[in-house]
Amino acid sequence: MHELNEFLASWEATAEGNKEAFIALHAHLAGLTGVQLQFIERPGITYSLRAEHPAQQQRELFVMVDVIEDSPRWLSVCFFQDMVSDPDEVGDLVPGGLLGEDAVCFDMETADEKQLAYVVKRIDEAWHKAGHTQ
Repeated sequence: MHELNEFLASWEATAEGNKEAFIALHAHLAGLTGVQLQFIERPGITYSLRAEHPAQQQRELFVMVDVIEDSPRWLSVCFFQDMVSDPDEVGDLVPGGLLGEDAVCFDMETADEKQLAYVVKRIDEAWHKAGHTQ
């Protein structure tokens, strides 16, 4: 993941804490059993970290963590709608928003511990479902 390391080195941290949140999400995903990560750069638009579970056959990922190129940069963490719950109803339903399928996205314009913990729970939920139903 040379490109990811270069991207992180060039990203100046801001008061919003989104770089640190991205690093925390990356570390969590990297620590999940069997997860394969892919980093896709679209300079000027997004930088995407995509996670796939080895048991998945129908879909090529179970979560996409996008760094949205803005000032300051912010995060959008998206899941297929049928792979996560949203008990606090803080996510946005995005019809056709993830590889042409309905998605639930959690936008983090300013990262905080509570929001990060909530998104990590959704990641764990999607990882579990990817390993058992996809």
